Amino acid sequence: MLFQVGGQGTRPTFFEMAAAQQLPASLRAALTYSLGVFALRRPFLHKVLDYDDEFFALLMMVLEAHSLRTTDASFSESLYGLRRRAVKITHKKHSSNMESNDKIQHSGLEKHQKVISVAFLVILPYIKSKLHSIYNKEREARLQASLWGHDDDGLDESNFLLDPGESSHSQVESLRIEGSSLTHMKKRIMAIIAACYPWIHATNEGLSFAYQLLYLLDATGFYGPGLHALGVHVCRATGQELMDSSSRISRIRSRELERLRGPPWLKAVQRVLLSCIYTTLDYAQTGLIAAVFFFKMMEWWYQSAEERMSAPTVYPPPPPPPPPKVAEDGIPLPPERTLCPLCSQKRVNPSVIAVSGFVFCYACIFNTNGALSH
Repeated sequence: MLFQVGGQGTRPTFFEMAAAQQLPASLRAALTYSLGVFALRRPFLHKVLDYDDEFFALLMMVLEAHSLRTTDASFSESLYGLRRRAVKITHKKHSSNMESNDKIQHSGLEKHQKVISVAFLVILPYIKSKLHSIYNKEREARLQASLWGHDDDGLDESNFLLDPGESSHSQVESLRIEGSSLTHMKKRIMAIIAACYPWIHATNEGLSFAYQLLYLLDATGFYGPGLHALGVHVCRATGQELMDSSSRISRIRSRELERLRGPPWLKAVQRVLLSCIYTTLDYAQTGLIAAVFFFKMMEWWYQSAEERMSAPTVYPPPPPPPPPKVAEDGIPLPPERTLCPLCSQKRVNPSVIAVSGFVFCYACIFNTNGALSH
């Protein structure tokens, strides 16, 4: 999964950055489809599908935090051999002409940059997904209201739950006002989100497109506004960095094992749990990518099988009927198809008989029909 590691320059190509950015969306679609297939036989998985935004955000938070901690790259960037580097611009002045010369230096990510990177990679997409769902619901509600009109508010549910003889009019009125105020406030917030979301989405997409266009034209080193806000460049990883990442992971895990406290049996349990977590994280990247390819292959397999089953059966065409037999006192057909059976000459103004399908000259068949009719 590593592309162009140690290639020309450390700046990734536009296609590498685009592939790394689109990988989480493809991964989410594949996981959602896989859970939907499993939910057909395991109904309890429908609860996970009801909270797919939270489930995927939690999964990506674990993967992104582990990847940034160990490799200084996001989950998708590490698959393409990319690393994040903090940008430091130093100003140097020449003693001869006193002209300033800017030089960009890269260093490793700091702790707060990793935390903010997780927020940009996980929390912001989660908020955007929730705002998008709220906007879609509000738009559907407005469309339904425009088609069917606003339904008149019926009787309050409190009128059915409370006995008019035992409850006072003030209690019913207070419950109705409280419920209506909460509902009105909720609808007001939904309406504000629905009105503001298109502008927020358009601004975000416009900034992203502008940064990507400038990155493609080599006018900036930042692929997106989030990277610019963090002051982070995405660079290709060198071979030495790839080899050093394994040693860094081993050092981090050895320090975590040394920090274990408690009796021996508790330390043993903690070591087992940590080893399971480490194994899961080590194979999470390759396992998820393999699962995506596996389920997409299964989707293609079952889809092609369903198409074959639903497609109508095409039978081969029947064989042509045998040539008609000539009657004992009849006229045989000429050897060539262009000849008229009556005059044995080349057909002139061919005419077909609808009853038999034979073709004659128009004059021959017309005179023959006239003679037979008389």
